[in-house]
Amino acid sequence: MQEALAMTYLWLKAGHIIFMVFWMAGLFMLPRQMIYLHPAAAGSPEGDLWAKRMGLLRKVILTPSLLVVWVLGLALAMTIGAWDQGWFHAKLLFVILLTGFHGIMVARSKKMIAGKRPMSEKQLRIWGEFPGIALAIIVVLVIVKPF
Repeated sequence: MQEALAMTYLWLKAGHIIFMVFWMAGLFMLPRQMIYLHPAAAGSPEGDLWAKRMGLLRKVILTPSLLVVWVLGLALAMTIGAWDQGWFHAKLLFVILLTGFHGIMVARSKKMIAGKRPMSEKQLRIWGEFPGIALAIIVVLVIVKPF
């Protein structure tokens, strides 16, 4: 029985890491695609191409990965009893912030596809750094468990 539980934990952990990588890749790509869309006129062939790419990124990678990361992450937390550990609460905060970032960028990308430009290219470049910083903090929290 103990061996079966250990294997379940390892499969949950592997899946969580795999889909976290997919999600993070999408979070890195979306602001970059928005930068490429920025100079294109709404309805232009170039604008339509970037709109299609952003739509596929959202539907095929970003949203499904986000959902799987949350489901597997919560299952892992229950499996290891992480709810009473300080590092987990900090990690959860950053995952919530990344989820909010995801929602904000998806909403802004949809506005851009509609022809609006809610952010400048410089703002998009700055916002595009957030997932990398959050990822670094999360990795340190999970590996080092500083508290």
